[in-house]
Amino acid sequence: MIFIIALALFIWGFSFLKGFNLFKEQRIVYAVYEQVSGLDRANPVSINGLKVGQVSDIYFEPGFSGNIIVEITMETQIPIPRNSVALIYSSDLMGSKAIDLKLGDDSLFIRNGDTLYTRVEASLKEAVNQQIAPLKLKAEELIMSIDSVVTVIKAIFNEKAKENLSNSIASIEQTFANLESASYNLDTLVAAQKTKLSQIMSNLESITTTISKNEENIDNILANFSTLSDSLAKAEIPRTFAKIDRVMGDVALIVEKINKGEGSLGMLINDEELYKDLQESAEQLHLLMEDIRINPKRYVRFSLF
Repeated sequence: MIFIIALALFIWGFSFLKGFNLFKEQRIVYAVYEQVSGLDRANPVSINGLKVGQVSDIYFEPGFSGNIIVEITMETQIPIPRNSVALIYSSDLMGSKAIDLKLGDDSLFIRNGDTLYTRVEASLKEAVNQQIAPLKLKAEELIMSIDSVVTVIKAIFNEKAKENLSNSIASIEQTFANLESASYNLDTLVAAQKTKLSQIMSNLESITTTISKNEENIDNILANFSTLSDSLAKAEIPRTFAKIDRVMGDVALIVEKINKGEGSLGMLINDEELYKDLQESAEQLHLLMEDIRINPKRYVRFSLF
């Protein structure tokens, strides 16, 4: 009996030292990783830095896929969302590993035997390599650029390049001299034409003042032009010209008939004898009217009784 009690105490003490408490309700969940980065049994499992369990077992997946199954024993009764992530990270500078549970926001919670999502944090070496790799690449590019610059400098400072550089500098000096001469000529011209420029500016100012004073009249003129444009647009000018064309055609036809002697007016214009008879009749009518005016009694008699 004493042996059994001692054995039970030994088992309880050994389990307690390894982090297992046989007198507390525990949950076992699983996490599947491609690689565990040195994670081992009895490594702690925490939430926000507080230990809530430990790794109870690690073994390969039975299907020989190469994945590793980590068994996690948790003593906490905190509800853990089903989309929580079991993150393997380095717990100290020596590279010791632990699991940190990143709680999700799912409304459903894990139960005994469920499998968590997983993620592995990069090791210190990997993180340093990730930071150093871009710097290394930039350093290599910088060295290549320096090599290119040195090559260009060597090419520039040969004898022919020196001569070309000297000629270019001489051309630049001549260009500056020409610019200086042109600037002097421009200053002289401005000084000579200063009075005229002043008059021109005065005239421009006067024109601007006049326009400003007659702004209302200009607005009225523009309004009138706008009204005239609208009137012309509404006048149906093409139709008017079409009517004029028809009238001109009719007049041309009438003139043609008159020239041919058709109609009374045509006969009157083209028949010379008829014209003479009409002229003689008009003269006789004129003489008769004149005689009536001079001798009215000859033609009209008045009687009172």
